[in-house]
Amino acid sequence: MRNELTEKDIAKMQEEIDHRKLVVRPRAIEAVKEARAHGDLSENFEYYAAKRDKNQNESRIRYLERMIKTAVVVSEDSKEDEVGLNNTVEVYFEEDGLTETYKIVTTVRTNALEGLISTESPLGRALMGHRVGERVEVTVSPGVSYFVTVKSIQNTVDDGSDPIRKY
Repeated sequence: MRNELTEKDIAKMQEEIDHRKLVVRPRAIEAVKEARAHGDLSENFEYYAAKRDKNQNESRIRYLERMIKTAVVVSEDSKEDEVGLNNTVEVYFEEDGLTETYKIVTTVRTNALEGLISTESPLGRALMGHRVGERVEVTVSPGVSYFVTVKSIQNTVDDGSDPIRKY
């Protein structure tokens, strides 16, 4: 994964980092102090739970900071008639005879259950730059592929409402 992010992705991640450092971290530290004050640590479940929560918060902060540091900033701009980042695309699957709708997003916003597919997924990568009516071969792995047809493209504005995926 190359960590392709938009400026909005980076801003949203930075906002989460700030929240975790300024709000969540002090609460977690206080919870550890309170649990430690309850006595014997060998049988103190509250202490271990508070430590776990604090460590998970610190881990998430490090993860987000590393994502930002190694990110390749990509543009959200695409031609009006071509599939690009943050476009909603209606796709016809030839094998199944089904038509489905997907929004092309960066890897940190991917959620296939909600129709958000990454520019790095086989389908997302294959659709990029294609126009309505074009037949596109989607290569899943060497020797395995299928064909889709682009039925429609809707240029959608990224309002930042798609959540950053948490690992």
